[in-house]
Amino acid sequence: MDTTTPASTQIHNEVLNCEVQDESGLNDFQKIPDQQGIAIPKVGITRFRLPLSFKHRDGQVMNHDCEASMFVNLAKNKTGINMSRLCRILQDEGAGQYVGPKFFKKLLERYRTDLRDTDTEEKLQDAYIKIKMSYPVKQLSLKSSNWGWQYYKTVLEARETHGVGVKFFLTLEYEYSSTCPCSLSMAKQYEADYAAGLTQEGNGIGVAHAQRSLATAKIELDPNSNFVIEDLIELMRLSIPTETQSLVKRVDEQAFAILNGANPMFVEHASKRVFKLFNAEPKILDWLVTLEHFESLHSHNAVAVINKGIKNGLSHDHLF
Repeated sequence: MDTTTPASTQIHNEVLNCEVQDESGLNDFQKIPDQQGIAIPKVGITRFRLPLSFKHRDGQVMNHDCEASMFVNLAKNKTGINMSRLCRILQDEGAGQYVGPKFFKKLLERYRTDLRDTDTEEKLQDAYIKIKMSYPVKQLSLKSSNWGWQYYKTVLEARETHGVGVKFFLTLEYEYSSTCPCSLSMAKQYEADYAAGLTQEGNGIGVAHAQRSLATAKIELDPNSNFVIEDLIELMRLSIPTETQSLVKRVDEQAFAILNGANPMFVEHASKRVFKLFNAEPKILDWLVTLEHFESLHSHNAVAVINKGIKNGLSHDHLF
Protein backbone atom coordinates (compact mmCIF):
# COMPACT_ATOMS: atom_id res chain seq x y z
CA MET A 1 0.00 0.00 0.00
CA ASP A 2 1.32 3.44 -0.94
CA THR A 3 1.74 5.44 2.27
CA THR A 4 3.25 8.56 0.70
CA THR A 5 1.29 11.79 1.05
CA PRO A 6 -0.06 13.11 -2.29
CA ALA A 7 1.45 16.44 -3.35
CA SER A 8 -1.97 18.11 -3.37
CA THR A 9 -2.59 17.04 0.23
CA GLN A 10 0.83 18.28 1.30
CA ILE A 11 0.22 21.70 -0.24
CA HIS A 12 -3.24 21.80 1.35
CA ASN A 13 -1.76 21.12 4.78
CA GLU A 14 0.94 23.77 4.31
CA VAL A 15 -1.66 26.36 3.34
CA LEU A 16 -3.88 25.59 6.31
CA ASN A 17 -1.15 25.12 8.92
CA CYS A 18 0.83 28.32 8.63
CA GLU A 19 3.09 28.75 11.65
CA VAL A 20 2.62 32.53 11.77
CA GLN A 21 -0.67 34.41 12.21
CA ASP A 22 -1.45 38.11 12.19
CA GLU A 23 -3.18 40.00 14.99
CA SER A 24 -6.60 38.83 13.75
CA GLY A 25 -5.56 35.18 13.73
CA LEU A 26 -5.29 34.84 9.95
CA ASN A 27 -2.32 33.00 8.43
CA ASP A 28 0.54 35.33 7.55
CA PHE A 29 2.88 33.54 5.15
CA GLN A 30 4.77 36.75 4.38
CA LYS A 31 6.44 36.67 7.81
CA ILE A 32 7.66 33.08 7.63
CA PRO A 33 11.50 33.10 7.59
CA ASP A 34 12.96 32.02 4.24
CA GLN A 35 15.74 29.43 4.15
CA GLN A 36 16.73 29.69 0.46
CA GLY A 37 19.19 32.57 0.94
CA ILE A 38 18.02 34.51 -2.12
CA ALA A 39 17.71 38.31 -1.89
CA ILE A 40 15.50 40.37 -4.26
CA PRO A 41 16.75 43.88 -5.16
CA LYS A 42 13.29 45.35 -5.87
CA VAL A 43 9.88 44.11 -4.83
CA GLY A 44 6.74 46.20 -4.63
CA ILE A 45 3.78 47.61 -6.55
CA THR A 46 3.11 49.39 -9.83
CA ARG A 47 0.00 51.14 -11.24
CA PHE A 48 -1.31 52.35 -7.86
CA ARG A 49 -3.65 55.25 -8.61
CA LEU A 50 -4.30 58.16 -6.26
CA PRO A 51 -4.66 61.96 -6.29
CA LEU A 52 -1.71 63.92 -4.92
CA SER A 53 -1.32 67.63 -4.21
CA PHE A 54 1.28 69.79 -5.97
CA LYS A 55 2.16 73.39 -5.27
CA HIS A 56 2.56 75.19 -8.58
CA ARG A 57 5.06 77.96 -9.06
CA ASP A 58 2.32 80.61 -8.83
CA GLY A 59 1.49 79.37 -5.32
CA GLN A 60 -1.67 77.50 -6.27
CA VAL A 61 -2.03 74.01 -4.78
CA MET A 62 -3.76 71.54 -7.12
CA ASN A 63 -4.64 67.86 -6.94
CA HIS A 64 -3.41 65.72 -9.83
CA ASP A 65 -4.28 62.16 -10.78
CA CYS A 66 -1.12 60.10 -10.28
CA GLU A 67 0.09 56.56 -10.87
CA ALA A 68 2.70 55.31 -8.42
CA SER A 69 5.29 52.54 -8.42
CA MET A 70 6.85 51.69 -5.05
CA PHE A 71 9.67 49.26 -4.25
CA VAL A 72 11.95 48.14 -1.44
CA ASN A 73 14.63 45.47 -1.30
CA LEU A 74 13.95 42.04 0.18
CA ALA A 75 16.67 40.53 2.38
CA LYS A 76 17.75 36.94 1.71
CA ASN A 77 16.14 35.62 4.89
CA LYS A 78 12.70 37.11 4.11
CA THR A 79 9.74 35.52 2.33
CA GLY A 80 7.95 38.70 1.34
CA ILE A 81 6.89 42.24 2.25
CA ASN A 82 3.63 43.78 3.40
CA MET A 83 2.71 45.36 0.05
CA SER A 84 -0.45 47.08 1.25
CA ARG A 85 1.74 49.01 3.67
CA LEU A 86 3.46 50.69 0.70
CA CYS A 87 0.08 52.01 -0.47
CA ARG A 88 -1.09 53.05 2.97
CA ILE A 89 2.09 55.00 3.72
CA LEU A 90 1.84 56.83 0.38
CA GLN A 91 -1.78 57.72 1.06
CA ASP A 92 -0.98 58.91 4.60
CA GLU A 93 1.90 61.14 3.51
CA GLY A 94 0.03 62.39 0.44
CA ALA A 95 -2.95 63.45 2.54
CA GLY A 96 -0.89 65.68 4.79
CA GLN A 97 1.35 67.61 2.40
CA TYR A 98 2.02 68.47 -1.22
CA VAL A 99 4.62 66.61 -3.24
CA GLY A 100 8.16 67.92 -2.97
CA PRO A 101 11.58 67.03 -1.54
CA LYS A 102 10.27 66.95 2.05
CA PHE A 103 7.46 64.61 1.01
CA PHE A 104 9.81 62.19 -0.74
CA LYS A 105 12.34 62.13 2.08
CA LYS A 106 9.66 61.34 4.66
CA LEU A 107 8.08 58.71 2.42
CA LEU A 108 11.32 56.85 1.73
CA GLU A 109 12.29 56.96 5.39
CA ARG A 110 8.96 55.38 6.32
CA TYR A 111 9.34 52.70 3.64
CA ARG A 112 12.74 51.71 5.01
CA THR A 113 11.43 51.75 8.58
CA ASP A 114 7.79 50.63 8.45
CA LEU A 115 8.31 47.75 6.01
CA ARG A 116 10.34 45.91 8.64
CA ASP A 117 8.64 42.97 10.35
CA THR A 118 9.84 44.07 13.81
CA ASP A 119 11.15 47.29 15.35
CA THR A 120 14.42 45.59 16.29
CA GLU A 121 15.44 44.95 12.68
CA GLU A 122 17.78 47.28 10.81
CA LYS A 123 16.25 49.65 8.28
CA LEU A 124 15.77 48.28 4.79
CA GLN A 125 18.73 48.97 2.53
CA ASP A 126 16.82 50.49 -0.36
CA ALA A 127 13.51 52.26 -1.10
CA TYR A 128 12.20 53.71 -4.36
CA ILE A 129 9.14 55.66 -5.54
CA LYS A 130 8.07 56.71 -9.04
CA ILE A 131 5.07 58.97 -9.70
CA LYS A 132 3.64 59.46 -13.20
CA MET A 133 1.13 62.16 -14.13
CA SER A 134 0.12 64.80 -16.67
CA TYR A 135 1.09 68.14 -15.17
CA PRO A 136 -1.08 71.10 -16.29
CA VAL A 137 0.34 74.60 -16.68
CA LYS A 138 -1.42 77.72 -17.95
CA GLN A 139 0.10 78.75 -21.27
CA LEU A 140 -0.44 82.27 -22.60
CA SER A 141 -1.21 82.66 -26.29
CA LEU A 142 1.59 84.24 -28.32
CA LYS A 143 -0.20 87.45 -29.33
CA SER A 144 -3.82 87.49 -28.17
CA SER A 145 -4.98 87.76 -24.57
CA ASN A 146 -6.06 84.11 -24.49
CA TRP A 147 -4.59 81.20 -22.58
CA GLY A 148 -5.05 77.44 -22.39
CA TRP A 149 -3.91 74.45 -20.33
CA GLN A 150 -0.75 72.80 -21.61
CA TYR A 151 -0.23 69.28 -20.23
CA TYR A 152 3.21 67.76 -19.72
CA LYS A 153 3.75 64.05 -19.17
CA THR A 154 5.87 64.01 -16.04
CA VAL A 155 7.68 61.40 -13.96
CA LEU A 156 9.05 62.06 -10.46
CA GLU A 157 11.47 59.53 -8.99
CA ALA A 158 13.18 59.33 -5.61
CA ARG A 159 15.44 56.66 -4.20
CA GLU A 160 17.14 56.27 -0.85
CA THR A 161 19.97 53.78 -0.48
CA HIS A 162 21.85 53.02 2.73
CA GLY A 163 25.22 54.75 2.64
CA VAL A 164 24.32 56.79 -0.46
CA GLY A 165 21.42 59.00 0.60
CA VAL A 166 18.48 60.30 -1.41
CA LYS A 167 18.55 60.88 -5.17
CA PHE A 168 15.84 62.83 -7.04
CA PHE A 169 14.98 62.63 -10.73
CA LEU A 170 12.47 64.55 -12.83
CA THR A 171 11.44 63.51 -16.36
CA LEU A 172 9.28 65.70 -18.59
CA GLU A 173 7.97 65.49 -22.16
CA TYR A 174 8.04 68.77 -24.10
CA GLU A 175 6.30 69.09 -27.49
CA TYR A 176 7.55 71.62 -30.02
CA SER A 177 7.50 72.44 -33.72
CA SER A 178 10.62 72.05 -35.84
CA THR A 179 11.05 73.61 -39.29
CA CYS A 180 13.72 72.05 -41.48
CA PRO A 181 16.43 74.63 -42.38
CA CYS A 182 17.14 72.98 -45.76
CA SER A 183 13.48 72.85 -46.68
CA LEU A 184 12.98 76.48 -45.63
CA SER A 185 15.99 77.59 -47.68
CA MET A 186 14.87 75.68 -50.78
CA ALA A 187 11.32 77.07 -50.49
CA LYS A 188 12.63 80.65 -50.34
CA GLN A 189 15.04 79.97 -53.21
CA TYR A 190 12.16 78.69 -55.32
CA GLU A 191 10.02 81.75 -54.51
CA ALA A 192 12.88 84.06 -55.58
CA ASP A 193 13.39 82.12 -58.82
CA TYR A 194 9.64 82.20 -59.58
CA ALA A 195 9.47 85.97 -58.95
CA ALA A 196 12.46 86.46 -61.27
CA GLY A 197 10.79 84.39 -64.01
CA LEU A 198 13.41 81.65 -63.84
CA THR A 199 10.78 78.94 -63.30
CA GLN A 200 7.06 78.50 -63.97
CA GLU A 201 6.63 75.46 -61.75
CA GLY A 202 3.96 75.72 -59.06
CA ASN A 203 2.33 79.00 -58.09
CA GLY A 204 5.28 80.87 -56.62
CA ILE A 205 4.66 79.79 -53.02
CA GLY A 206 7.02 77.29 -51.42
CA VAL A 207 6.25 75.72 -48.02
CA ALA A 208 9.02 74.39 -45.81
CA HIS A 209 8.31 71.09 -44.11
CA ALA A 210 7.83 71.28 -40.34
CA GLN A 211 6.62 68.75 -37.82
CA ARG A 212 5.51 68.24 -34.27
CA SER A 213 8.55 67.15 -32.27
CA LEU A 214 9.19 65.76 -28.80
CA ALA A 215 11.97 66.30 -26.28
CA THR A 216 12.07 63.97 -23.28
CA ALA A 217 14.29 65.42 -20.58
CA LYS A 218 15.42 63.49 -17.50
CA ILE A 219 17.33 65.45 -14.88
CA GLU A 220 18.88 64.65 -11.53
CA LEU A 221 18.21 67.38 -8.99
CA ASP A 222 19.97 68.53 -5.87
CA PRO A 223 17.77 67.10 -3.05
CA ASN A 224 17.96 70.43 -1.22
CA SER A 225 17.14 72.69 -4.18
CA ASN A 226 13.85 74.50 -4.75
CA PHE A 227 13.75 73.54 -8.43
CA VAL A 228 10.17 72.81 -9.54
CA ILE A 229 8.50 71.31 -12.61
CA GLU A 230 7.75 74.74 -14.08
CA ASP A 231 11.46 75.55 -13.92
CA LEU A 232 12.22 72.65 -16.25
CA ILE A 233 9.40 73.72 -18.58
CA GLU A 234 10.82 77.24 -18.66
CA LEU A 235 14.28 75.86 -19.40
CA MET A 236 12.89 73.87 -22.32
CA ARG A 237 11.07 76.96 -23.62
CA LEU A 238 14.28 78.97 -23.51
CA SER A 239 16.17 76.18 -25.28
CA ILE A 240 13.50 75.49 -27.91
CA PRO A 241 11.01 78.40 -28.11
CA THR A 242 8.69 76.83 -30.72
CA GLU A 243 6.53 74.97 -28.19
CA THR A 244 3.19 73.72 -29.49
CA GLN A 245 0.26 75.91 -28.44
CA SER A 246 -2.85 75.01 -26.46
CA LEU A 247 -5.13 77.82 -27.71
CA VAL A 248 -4.64 80.14 -30.70
CA LYS A 249 -6.47 82.84 -32.64
CA ARG A 250 -5.37 83.85 -36.15
CA VAL A 251 -2.94 86.43 -34.82
CA ASP A 252 -1.35 83.72 -32.65
CA GLU A 253 -1.13 81.33 -35.59
CA GLN A 254 0.70 83.96 -37.62
CA ALA A 255 3.03 84.64 -34.70
CA PHE A 256 3.75 80.92 -34.49
CA ALA A 257 4.65 80.84 -38.19
CA ILE A 258 7.01 83.79 -37.67
CA LEU A 259 8.53 82.09 -34.59
CA ASN A 260 9.19 78.90 -36.55
CA GLY A 261 10.71 80.90 -39.40
CA ALA A 262 13.08 82.54 -36.93
CA ASN A 263 14.08 79.19 -35.41
CA PRO A 264 14.64 76.61 -38.16
CA MET A 265 16.33 73.53 -36.72
CA PHE A 266 17.54 70.04 -37.39
CA VAL A 267 17.28 67.66 -34.45
CA GLU A 268 21.03 68.28 -34.03
CA HIS A 269 20.43 72.03 -33.65
CA ALA A 270 17.74 71.42 -31.02
CA SER A 271 19.96 69.09 -28.99
CA LYS A 272 22.84 71.61 -28.96
CA ARG A 273 20.46 74.34 -27.77
CA VAL A 274 19.48 72.07 -24.87
CA PHE A 275 23.11 71.24 -24.07
CA LYS A 276 24.10 74.87 -23.57
CA LEU A 277 21.24 75.84 -21.23
CA PHE A 278 21.08 72.62 -19.22
CA ASN A 279 24.80 72.71 -18.47
CA ALA A 280 24.45 76.31 -17.29
CA GLU A 281 21.83 75.42 -14.62
CA PRO A 282 23.63 74.67 -11.31
CA LYS A 283 20.57 73.05 -9.70
CA ILE A 284 20.69 70.24 -12.26
CA LEU A 285 23.31 67.69 -11.20
CA ASP A 286 22.97 65.49 -14.28
CA TRP A 287 20.72 65.30 -17.33
CA LEU A 288 19.77 63.27 -20.40
CA VAL A 289 17.54 64.50 -23.25
CA THR A 290 16.11 62.52 -26.16
CA LEU A 291 14.79 64.59 -29.08
CA GLU A 292 12.62 63.17 -31.86
CA HIS A 293 11.31 64.95 -34.96
CA PHE A 294 8.27 63.19 -36.42
CA GLU A 295 9.14 64.03 -40.01
CA SER A 296 6.40 65.33 -42.33
CA LEU A 297 8.65 64.74 -45.35
CA HIS A 298 9.99 61.28 -44.49
CA SER A 299 8.28 58.12 -43.30
CA HIS A 300 10.96 57.80 -40.62
CA ASN A 301 11.85 60.03 -37.67
CA ALA A 302 15.01 61.98 -36.90
CA VAL A 303 16.40 61.40 -33.39
CA ALA A 304 19.22 62.77 -31.25
CA VAL A 305 20.24 61.86 -27.71
CA ILE A 306 22.45 64.14 -25.67
CA ASN A 307 23.54 64.17 -22.03
CA LYS A 308 25.79 65.95 -19.58
CA GLY A 309 28.33 63.15 -19.89
CA ILE A 310 29.52 62.79 -16.30
CA LYS A 311 31.16 59.56 -15.18
CA ASN A 312 28.61 56.92 -14.12
CA GLY A 313 25.84 59.42 -14.85
CA LEU A 314 22.68 59.29 -16.93
CA SER A 315 23.59 57.53 -20.16
CA HIS A 316 22.18 57.13 -23.66
CA ASP A 317 23.51 53.58 -23.99
CA HIS A 318 20.30 51.81 -22.92
CA LEU A 319 17.85 53.88 -25.02
CA PHE A 320 18.10 52.28 -28.49
